[in-house]
Amino acid sequence: MNARTPDTKSDAYDALLVLSFGGPEGPEEVRPFLENVTRGRGIPPERLDEVGAHYYHFGGVSPLNRLNKEIIANVEAELAARGYDIPVYFGNRNWKPFDNEAAEQMAADGIRNALVFATSAWGGYSGCRQYHEDIQGMRAHLEEIGAPEVTFTKLRQFYDHPRFVRTMAQYVRESFDKLPEDLRDEARLVFTAHSIPLNAKDADGTPIDGSIYSRQVEESSALIAKEVGVTDFDVVWQSRSGSPHVPWLEPDIVDHAVELNETNGQKALVVCPVGFISDHMEVIWDLDSELMDEATRRGMIIERVATVGPSDEFATMVVDLIDEIEMKRVIERLGTLPVRGSTVNGEPCVPGCCAPRKRPAASQTNPNADAPVASRS
Repeated sequence: MNARTPDTKSDAYDALLVLSFGGPEGPEEVRPFLENVTRGRGIPPERLDEVGAHYYHFGGVSPLNRLNKEIIANVEAELAARGYDIPVYFGNRNWKPFDNEAAEQMAADGIRNALVFATSAWGGYSGCRQYHEDIQGMRAHLEEIGAPEVTFTKLRQFYDHPRFVRTMAQYVRESFDKLPEDLRDEARLVFTAHSIPLNAKDADGTPIDGSIYSRQVEESSALIAKEVGVTDFDVVWQSRSGSPHVPWLEPDIVDHAVELNETNGQKALVVCPVGFISDHMEVIWDLDSELMDEATRRGMIIERVATVGPSDEFATMVVDLIDEIEMKRVIERLGTLPVRGSTVNGEPCVPGCCAPRKRPAASQTNPNADAPVASRS
């Protein structure tokens, strides 16, 4: 964290909090982290053991905290370049550094009116509304311990921001260029994002918005493909968990790759993890391990597109969103769907937006996450 100074460009805001999901940074942290993620959801211990094995495969370390710190360093540099002299704090919902601890530090440092950047591009309950609930929880925690009040204003969803779209398109083109020359023309472009149960999909957004998360993923994918110059592509899903009898968004990325290979003789795929801003566990396990293993068995070549988070353009976009808040208007958009998410102190975007639902049963919960179900981080 930077020390706060009174000389800031912003007259309204005196800090930025990067709010994320969290992940273990050692083998001894894996089980407590997973228990935090799944507390109260009835997840059987054997399921936690199964998911824990994914983390142990990588030494018990999730890359998410390291990647978020990289984003923060880039954002700090961009803030300084634009004349903002405000500190950046970091807090997580499920692991160190916890969001309540970050809120305590902010209150102790004299922060009173903070912006919040949630590491999710999307609408929906897990991609947006749950971060509002985190903000409500931080404020309740400060009140409970008698700390000074901090006002939190969340930045908006950015699934269609030009910098997000252009950078992802650049990475898609680079992945096509990495393919053997004789396979580039026939390679299939496939976008993937975190699956959610269909009952959660139906509860996202408002009656006017419709199922906002899945539609935003589809529109973002279409915008990126258009920027690349590809007219025929697929949008698929990944990382579902729980009972096979509970319907989730489909098709699954691995099943889709198998289907393309068996039905069409597909030899090469460019797989874009559009739903994730960083190479956290669900990217490096589900795509770089499970999908790649299946592709190798079938003699397929897959180029997995880089995620956008580490790029300088992503940090520039974050500060663009701060500029929008300062000017009280959305400036840069490419899509047509509603874009919401910017409210004060955890209020819903509009009445009834992604209304809290009964906590999912074990069959509908995904504990294999560095990001929330449907995330996005």
